[in-house]
Amino acid sequence: MVWFTSITDILNQWAAIGVFSYVIPFLLIFAVVFAILQKSRVLGENKAVEAIIAIAVGLLSLQFDFVSTFFADIFPRFGVGLAVFLVLIIALGFFYSPDKTGSMVWIGYLVGIGVVIWAITSWNFWRDNFSIGWWLEEYFWPLIILAGIIVVIVVVAKSGNGGSGGDKPGK
Repeated sequence: MVWFTSITDILNQWAAIGVFSYVIPFLLIFAVVFAILQKSRVLGENKAVEAIIAIAVGLLSLQFDFVSTFFADIFPRFGVGLAVFLVLIIALGFFYSPDKTGSMVWIGYLVGIGVVIWAITSWNFWRDNFSIGWWLEEYFWPLIILAGIIVVIVVVAKSGNGGSGGDKPGK
């Protein structure tokens, strides 16, 4: 007898047994902690101790569902942010040729900062705990104007030739 099931059914079963809430966050935290311990060699060359510490940190981080809730909030928004970024890069590809890569760097920074601001202001998780979302929502336009002024100052300061008329300091 052949069982026909869809990917949706499989993913719903995985969600019901906690794969997305516990297994994947544990694996991610374990891998990151283990890699940091291996790379930094704080504990020497003993992989068993590094693995035990990474397992302990991974399991302790799942103790109160804070990490599961955080991951459930951040990664879908991260996916949406990546999709928006990808669409903007594709749209910008229509206007810039590949030999002008230097001119697209500032656009990438601008889009990246915009995606981060959008994600933080629309993220209800921060509103519940730290009120950062409310603060950014309240002061969004003043912050954008301040950032614009800072960008203009930096661009003007970097584009100047250091002054043309006076004595140089130290001479």
